[in-house]
Amino acid sequence: MIAPPPLRDDCFALPAGVDWTPADVALDRLKNGLSVVCATEEIDIGDARGRVLSADVHAKRSNPPAPNSAVDGYGFSFECLGENDVHRLDLIDGRAAAGGPFQDEVPFGKAIRILTGAILPVGVDTVILEEDVSVASGEIAFHAGLKPFANTRKAGEDVNVNEIALTAGHRLGPQDVGLLVALGVSKITVFKRLRVGVLSTGDELVNAGPAEPWQTYDANRPMLGGLVENFGYALVDLGQAPDDRSALKEILNQAASHVDAILISGGASGGDEDHVSALLREEGNMQTWRIAIKPGRPLALSLWHGVPVFGLPGNPVAAFVCSLIFARPALGVLAGQAWNEPQGFMVPASFTKTKKPGRREYLRARLNTDGQVEIFKSEGSGRISGLSWSTGLVELDEHAQTIQPKMPVRFIPYSSFGI
Repeated sequence: MIAPPPLRDDCFALPAGVDWTPADVALDRLKNGLSVVCATEEIDIGDARGRVLSADVHAKRSNPPAPNSAVDGYGFSFECLGENDVHRLDLIDGRAAAGGPFQDEVPFGKAIRILTGAILPVGVDTVILEEDVSVASGEIAFHAGLKPFANTRKAGEDVNVNEIALTAGHRLGPQDVGLLVALGVSKITVFKRLRVGVLSTGDELVNAGPAEPWQTYDANRPMLGGLVENFGYALVDLGQAPDDRSALKEILNQAASHVDAILISGGASGGDEDHVSALLREEGNMQTWRIAIKPGRPLALSLWHGVPVFGLPGNPVAAFVCSLIFARPALGVLAGQAWNEPQGFMVPASFTKTKKPGRREYLRARLNTDGQVEIFKSEGSGRISGLSWSTGLVELDEHAQTIQPKMPVRFIPYSSFGI
């Protein structure tokens, strides 16, 4: 299968002189600087859920493949009804069923028993619902008022043979798999799953278990790994890196040979122990974006041996939000999808907040029983409990504003991010 070309060395570069970067500018640079990195492969349709199409898929046959009945009832030719107020038709022997089509022609002026999904026999173009019919002594009777072609489905009224059913870049859900099977598709060409490595950094980090007060449980790695899997990618757990530049370099060197992208939490700023940004600056093509958002700190972006690296904040809430806003759509492009904007909607606020100008803010939020959106009690990036409490984010733009109860605010449910 075909492998795409490597990313350009300057794919993360920002214009000279940029200081604090507006969120939209950062997103545009990601959108325009990235491209698919995954090769393609052909797979069976049964393995298609969660995969990304690398080519348009055409229908192998129409859906439905032939005219059929939409109800259980009786079929006949509409032209035989005439102008009477009550219609009476003789029934012929036999019936048409979904799994047992009637092979003969139905004579003009006669009717046949027909079941839902059955192909319309020759001589039938209209079906009357069985509840609207009286049946006695081999005859049916019903009142006038039925329209031509009533209760029938045309061949291909859903999708016609050879028509494009789904386009390249579409990530397949269960409903998409059902559609393609209904259209006779048995094999599809998809991008190979994006392999995303997740790495945590810091001497203070430990896994779950006994810990000293100065130690911190590594919540970011399983949280970010869960996001990666929810996005439909193959997770590669890169473990924890100490605050040691040579050890971090070795981990990145090894990871670059078997992953397509890397998410690193911690070390993206410019402090004494921020070895991620320092190492990427020394040996990668590193750009640090001081993005004007809250929560969030500088987002380190680099290519390490051709592999995109996203250096995320170490605080759990900031790492989570930055992953949703920046890493998620970027990883989607690397995986072969179109750039994916989260879908939000306006909801009346149930809170009061005064916001200063300059930064876009994302507040952990959820809908209450009154249909209003409420926010978590604290905006602190270390208050990870707010992520479980919330069901989405309230997005406030860069302008100064004062939010009062019942004012509309933009709420983005987590489901819009694929989680």
